[in-house]
Amino acid sequence: MAYPTTATFYRIGAAAGCGSAVILLINAAKRAELIPTSAFTQLIAPLAQILALGLVTALYVGFGRRAGTFGLIAFLLNAFSLTALVGVEFVINLVFAGLPGPTIQELRAGPLGIALTVVSITFLLGSLGFVAAMLRGREVPTVPLVLYAVGAVPVSLRAFVPEVVLDLGLVALAVAIGWLAIWLFGRSGHLTAWSDTTTLTTHQHSAT
Repeated sequence: MAYPTTATFYRIGAAAGCGSAVILLINAAKRAELIPTSAFTQLIAPLAQILALGLVTALYVGFGRRAGTFGLIAFLLNAFSLTALVGVEFVINLVFAGLPGPTIQELRAGPLGIALTVVSITFLLGSLGFVAAMLRGREVPTVPLVLYAVGAVPVSLRAFVPEVVLDLGLVALAVAIGWLAIWLFGRSGHLTAWSDTTTLTTHQHSAT
């Protein structure tokens, strides 16, 4: 059975990141009323998080594991939050969109509101932790990583920030994710699978 090459794996992650960036820009344009809201824009909104998870996974496999336990915890937290955000986006775009304001407020006052808050906090912590893990390795470009962290803040606090700030956060995330995806695609042919065994062997050769 033939398995995908390492380069193919990273290119798939990069392509997923590009798709996520495009959808985030569509979401921002929709919220800013630059494009009309439609069934299509509502349905594709949750795909941004699903595709972003592909890029985050590729970045972790390629670079994040060098951050050790901290990198693993940051990746898992970020991956969990992105997965949970898919549900949040479905609720916001496919449920809240068809409900009157008072009903939405009533729902937010119950368990759903607690769940949305937990997911938002988890996304913020996961994003900042993942960025910190990437920065520690000093291999991934700093500017898009910082931009990712900056964009994650208003997106996480969407219930407390003005609409224009949320839109700018979505654009910042889109630019950061697109930048990282293009960078990863360009590096994909030069990256190899990293493992603890490889690192151990390297250290053993260095010691001798």
